[in-house]
Amino acid sequence: MTVENRFAQITRDPRLSPKQKANYLALEAESSLPYVKISEALAQAKTQGVICDMFEGNAPFKPRYVLPDYVKFLQNGSEYLELSPAQDLDEALNALTIIYHHVPSVTNIPVYLGQLDDVLLPYCQGLDDETIYRKLRLFWIMLDRTLPDAFMHVNIGPTDNIVCRTILRIDAELKQIAPNLTFMYDPAVTPEALLQIAASNICECSKPHIANYPINTRAFDQQGFGIVSCYNSLPLAGGANTLSRLNLKEVALKASSIGDFFTNVLPHYCQLTYELIDARASFLHQESNFFNSFLVQEGLIEESRFAPMFGIYGMAEAVNILQGKPDFNEDSLDHSIAKQPSNLYGHNTAANELGHKISKALDAIVKSTPVKFGYKGRALLHSQGGMNTDRDVTPGVRIPYGTEPDAISHIQAVAEHHQYYTSGISDILTIDETIKTNPLAMMQLCKGALNQGLRIFSANVASHDLVRVTGYMVKKSDIARYKEQGSRTNTTGLGAEAAETAKFLQRQPRVVAHEHTPAYSK
Repeated sequence: MTVENRFAQITRDPRLSPKQKANYLALEAESSLPYVKISEALAQAKTQGVICDMFEGNAPFKPRYVLPDYVKFLQNGSEYLELSPAQDLDEALNALTIIYHHVPSVTNIPVYLGQLDDVLLPYCQGLDDETIYRKLRLFWIMLDRTLPDAFMHVNIGPTDNIVCRTILRIDAELKQIAPNLTFMYDPAVTPEALLQIAASNICECSKPHIANYPINTRAFDQQGFGIVSCYNSLPLAGGANTLSRLNLKEVALKASSIGDFFTNVLPHYCQLTYELIDARASFLHQESNFFNSFLVQEGLIEESRFAPMFGIYGMAEAVNILQGKPDFNEDSLDHSIAKQPSNLYGHNTAANELGHKISKALDAIVKSTPVKFGYKGRALLHSQGGMNTDRDVTPGVRIPYGTEPDAISHIQAVAEHHQYYTSGISDILTIDETIKTNPLAMMQLCKGALNQGLRIFSANVASHDLVRVTGYMVKKSDIARYKEQGSRTNTTGLGAEAAETAKFLQRQPRVVAHEHTPAYSK
């Protein structure tokens, strides 16, 4: 299809609002620009589907993800936005509403809205609980209606405070797709009663994510981090300049043996992925003039705190393909535990160990390879959650949808991966609706998962209208209406396509009983 025909198709699409049409037309315009200079080998790898640039545009003029320091913004005000320092909660919420419209991202809507309890608590002094609830509830509705994109993300916790508890209350009541929400859990700080509220919210609306705060904190410096978009962990006052991803399924298909995969093929395509990362980051940092923006000038972000995300997907398919190679039985895996009936990834010990070995190899490559523009000179490894265009390949290191084992076996199969993926990894457990009568079991499952080393715990309840796709939320009822009516939320279309291509609605619901969850071990 020609560019002109694509433009015409967008302008006539009955499902899209004028604003959505403008967004899609802008994406087409970006895609018509000359591509950043890359080698023929990299261009061929992109064409073959081995390496993907995540459709960030041919000449990136904005970072993929931006995490401003909103505490500093409210304390100092903004000369550019002609705002004085906030004096009370009304002024703080008004100022945040304004700046969110000036924070770019790959979606043109901010993916990080801040660690809102830290941001807003100083402005809640002297206000009673019900006043705080009314103001935050209106703010929550405003976010969903004016920035209707489920990649928009709020963080709360790990401390127990009125803002944190109020946001959990509001989110369970409203059941909105936006904003996405992560509750930070620290067993040394977070009361169990507060964790139970967060777990009960999952039983009510499949939100929030519950993040392993100590593990994520250790990955970054004292300036801190935030969890953004789907589930991505990045430096606060920085972000991700770009995300390129490597299709491990396609890499495995090109290997003649497991030895060839680790020694030759995987390093080769990692090198090409780094070429793409450096080409795209160089244009952003050196040619786009983004880092002359007021966000930098007013100290809300720092150029040195932006990192490329080195993404991977298709681990399940890669492992299953490699098991068919002639040297699989000679590979130095620990076969001391008897094989399970299925030999597939997620079900078989040797298959799972091979997957862990691949993650360990990727971790070594990413930690040893310098980049031109990175966080402490490096990219950050990322288990990428898939795209609506993916077919016959599983997101990140997840177990293929519809084939998942019981919840505890699922967690034990994938937990070993989580130590390696600094900038985000997620496994979405779909739980049978009986969990709604036993939210304590959800909390125990969460605690056990985090104790196993999961960086973040995410779960859907099978009967909910609100459901996670890659990590963002959609409503199944919105998907059902999308083909005929469209949707006011920008991410419904992505979810509708992913329901057909990624088959995320086929995830296997698991029954979780409290007596089965308390203290499972590795």
